[in-house]
Amino acid sequence: MALESKSISPFTEAEIELLLQEGELEVPQPNSPAWRQRVGKPEWLKIDLRTQPAYAAVRATLRGCSLGTVCQEAQCPNRSECWNAGTATFLVMGEICTRNCAYCAVRKGRPQPLDPQEPERLAQAVGELGLEYVVLTSVDRDDLPDGGASHLAAIIETLHKAHPWVPVEVLIPDFSGNLEALETVLAAGPQVLNHNVETVPRLYPRLRSRGNYDTCQRILSHAKRLLPAGTLTKSGLMVGLGESHREVIEVMRDLRRCGVDVLTIGQYLRPSLKNVPVLRYRSAREFEFYAFMGRQLGFKWVESSPLTRSSYRAKGQADSLLGASSLEM
Repeated sequence: MALESKSISPFTEAEIELLLQEGELEVPQPNSPAWRQRVGKPEWLKIDLRTQPAYAAVRATLRGCSLGTVCQEAQCPNRSECWNAGTATFLVMGEICTRNCAYCAVRKGRPQPLDPQEPERLAQAVGELGLEYVVLTSVDRDDLPDGGASHLAAIIETLHKAHPWVPVEVLIPDFSGNLEALETVLAAGPQVLNHNVETVPRLYPRLRSRGNYDTCQRILSHAKRLLPAGTLTKSGLMVGLGESHREVIEVMRDLRRCGVDVLTIGQYLRPSLKNVPVLRYRSAREFEFYAFMGRQLGFKWVESSPLTRSSYRAKGQADSLLGASSLEM
């Protein structure tokens, strides 16, 4: 949801106070009755699964270039919308993650060695799809000394060389707090640097395998200090995992202190019974509240809706905030 006032419904002081009185919920223990409970999705949370011809073209290109997408691996609810529009978010460095976050659908285990041909195959796919904006994300690669930073940098550099007018947004892991690894990616010149905090700090011990909230903030702050003026930093989180509205707003304040420009907030949807259950389904009004508070805190853009994910409508955000001319390299 953009920050224009015409798209935000006014909130009275009484309504805000009522929202802020909401309590925190505790994550249930794995395999407990509360963990195994299925909570039905509300009627208003519907996903359009219809496909258009462009959907098949995207799928064929991805298969032909042997590329993965977070759309598939993370069971993104927007895959039909994005693929029908001829776009996809590439998942690089393999499809197996070295971490075991309780909410994530991506497979966990021991990854395969990096593919040195991946940068060229990505560049080929971008050309075949005619993409005007590229979004990259990756699994965590704690098995690599630099967390895969040099490989990410090679992909960005290859894309810039092959398609010099196509901006690149990269969603990075935390590199286990290795700032030198972060600097390797920054030196490759992405136009948008994204690193998700995912949830509120209270829930990290239960939900984020080896994740650290303070490390996330250091990554974002360091990136903002080093990136050229005009480059956007971005972060996002899921809601519905037991956090209160006050906790979400405190995360927003932390992200603004880190200089984050763009914030994404979406509803957590449970991929399987192995994953943490949904504890709350947030209403459209609550997502409007997050967008309203984000505007008050100074974010340049807040994308806030039940189906928002970190790469959702990313090109539109960059076009609006940076403009086509400033995105040219």
